[in-house]
Amino acid sequence: MNRYRLFSIVPIALLVFVCSFSQHGSDEKKWIELFNGKHIRNWIVKVNHHEVGVNFGNTFRVEDGLIKVRYDQYGAFNNQFSHLYFKRPFSHYHLLVEYRFTGKFKEDAPGYTYRNSGVMMHSQDPRTMLKDQDWPISIEMQFLGGLGDGKPRPTGNLCTPGTDVVYEGKIDPRHCIDSRSHTYDGDQWVTAEAIVLGDSLIKHIINGDTVLQYSKPQVGGGVVTNFDPKYKVDGTPLKKGYIALQSEGQEIDFRRVAIRILKR
Repeated sequence: MNRYRLFSIVPIALLVFVCSFSQHGSDEKKWIELFNGKHIRNWIVKVNHHEVGVNFGNTFRVEDGLIKVRYDQYGAFNNQFSHLYFKRPFSHYHLLVEYRFTGKFKEDAPGYTYRNSGVMMHSQDPRTMLKDQDWPISIEMQFLGGLGDGKPRPTGNLCTPGTDVVYEGKIDPRHCIDSRSHTYDGDQWVTAEAIVLGDSLIKHIINGDTVLQYSKPQVGGGVVTNFDPKYKVDGTPLKKGYIALQSEGQEIDFRRVAIRILKR
């Protein structure tokens, strides 16, 4: 996704609680690895224009201990945006994703998807998506790679397909909001984290630095199309949902996807 939103006034105690979680935390034993480095049998694929569970073109594959997004078995891209969902939803958690972009881009994909991917949070169940629904109703932590031109292109941004959030005290009308992260060029690994506290506070962290925060995620907004209306009741708080890795036309590798469950 490629556009922009985020923060509300929250209790100081809550901010202190959130800030207590660092990049890897104090107890690695609490991390649950959602990706085991061997297979994605615990994950569900949904590709636009295909039924749920159909991994069209072997888009998501496991090679060399990585989840790889590839398009070598595609013909035309045809807006076949894809997402790989872990099999169960989460509510209060600390998410960690390690990713890197490769140099290959599907040339007939939309231009805004160049060096662009992300992880969806609080997503609707993929089994509730219609065949031709392009994006899941969700909150996206957007990943962008630098273009090598010396211009800033932050990562860990927010995009909101079919959702709204409160940013700086009010619902922001932008579809995407830039973070204040550094720009990461080339194929270097980047560590992205999110602290997600149900329908209250969400915080984005890139390579250990907090780059964005917002609150009150809820169903609303636009961008998502061809959805079942019964799953888009605007104003409904997003208290939990699925985590999904994104495919938009840019090759990307995911090395680690891990989670720590946080107390409510």
